[in-house]
Amino acid sequence: MEYSKEIYQSEDELWYLFKEKAKEKFNDSELSILDDIYQFAKKAHEGQIRASNEPYILHPINVALILLTFDVDLQTIEASLLHDVVEDTSVSLDTIKDKFGKEVALLVDGVSKISQIKFLSLEEWKLESLRKVLIAMASDFRVVFIKLADRLHNMRTLNYLPEEKRREVAKETMEIYVPLAHRLGIYTLKWELEDLAFKYLEPEIFQDLKIKVSKKREERENEIFDIKIKIENLLNENNIVCRVEGRAKNLYSIYRKMKQDNKTFDEIFDLTALRVIVPTIQDCYKTLGIVHTRWKPIPGRVKDYIAIPKPNGYQSLHTTLIDDNGEPFEIQIRTEEMHKNCEYGIASHWSYKEKGKKIDPDMSNKINWIRQIVEWQKTIPSAREFINRVKEDIFSDEIFVFTPKGEIINLTIDATPIDFAYKIHTEIGNKCIGAKVNGRIVPLN
Repeated sequence: MEYSKEIYQSEDELWYLFKEKAKEKFNDSELSILDDIYQFAKKAHEGQIRASNEPYILHPINVALILLTFDVDLQTIEASLLHDVVEDTSVSLDTIKDKFGKEVALLVDGVSKISQIKFLSLEEWKLESLRKVLIAMASDFRVVFIKLADRLHNMRTLNYLPEEKRREVAKETMEIYVPLAHRLGIYTLKWELEDLAFKYLEPEIFQDLKIKVSKKREERENEIFDIKIKIENLLNENNIVCRVEGRAKNLYSIYRKMKQDNKTFDEIFDLTALRVIVPTIQDCYKTLGIVHTRWKPIPGRVKDYIAIPKPNGYQSLHTTLIDDNGEPFEIQIRTEEMHKNCEYGIASHWSYKEKGKKIDPDMSNKINWIRQIVEWQKTIPSAREFINRVKEDIFSDEIFVFTPKGEIINLTIDATPIDFAYKIHTEIGNKCIGAKVNGRIVPLN
C-alpha cells in the first residue's frame, strides 16, 4: 500500500499532490469544498511549526493523504484536514459547525483532545483524551480512521522528538493503536505502526533484524518468483483465473515469531507470504488442493479462516509448503472481497454512500466488543481503569473455543472455563460446577 512519505518544500506543493490523487475519488464540486477547507486550516495554523521545523499544515494534509487510500467519504477527509484546528488554534467547534456542518464538527470533536486546564496531571489528561476517542469511535467509526491516520503520520515523524518522548509515544502506539488497528482488521496500517513502534522501543534489535532480513530476502527473491510463476501456470492449466503477489512480512511479526517459537533468525524461512487471489470461495479450496498436490504441506500449518473467520472478519486459507529446495514457504488464498477486507478491514464494510453511515449486518456481528466499550463507559468512572480494562479485555491475545453446538467463542488467552461459561450466558456462569476441555475434566480455574 502506498502512502505519501516524501518531504515537500511547501504546503501548496503537497496540497497539489493531494488534489491530484483526490481527483480519482471526488468530483470538481467536492474538490472545491476541500480547497476551501485547506485554505481555512492553513490560515488557522499559520505560524505554527512542527518539531521537524516544517509548517504545521503539512501534518493534516498527510493525514488526509493516508485516508484517501482507505476510500473514505468526503466528510472524513474534511474532518482530517481540520482535526487539529479546534485543539491547537483559537477556532471554536461552533465555528467548524457553522462553516462546514454538524457532521464534520462531530468528527473533529471526536478526535480532539480534551482541554488540559481541568486536569491535575498530564497523564490524567492523556487517559481521558484516549477514553474520549474510544467512546466516540463507538458512535462513528470514522473517528478512529482519522485517529489511526493521525497516529501513523506522527509515528513517521517521531525521529524529531527527544528520545524519552519517542519511547513514550511508541509504547502507547504498541499498546493501544496497534491492537485497535488489528481489532478493526486494518492490517496494512497495523503492520506499519507495529514496525515504527518496534524501531523506537528496541532500536538495536530492529536495525540488526532489518539488515538480516534484507540480506535473506535478496537470497530468496528468485526462488519466490519462480514459485509465483509455477502457481500461476498451475492455476491457468486448471482454468482458474488468479492473481499472485508476494507480501514481505513486517519486521515486528518476524521478531514476535522468533520470541514465541524460541527460534534464531536462521530458523525463520517464511519471510515472504504469497497471496493467491481468485474469483470465488470454491476456487479458493480448489487452489488449496492444487498447490498441496504440487508441493508437500507442513502438517499443522493449514488454517481455514474462510470457514472460521477471525473475530475481526479476516478470511483466507493459509498453508505452509516445502519448496523443491526443501525450504518452507507460505501461501494465503482468498477472494478479491476477502483481500479488500484484509487491506482495509472494517473500512471496506462502511456504507458511506448510505444515509446513516451504518456498517453491513454481517460485519456488525463481528464487532460486539465495541458495545462492551460503551457499557464500560457507563460503569467505570476512572479513565485509568477504563483504559486498562480495554487493554486487558479487548486488546489482549485471543483463543477460540467451540461450544458443544459448534459455535465459536473468542476469549483472552488466559481465560478460564468460568470465563467461557459467563461468555455464553450469565446464568450458566452462576451455576457452573465443572468443565470439560477436549473431553477431559479440568479445574474451573
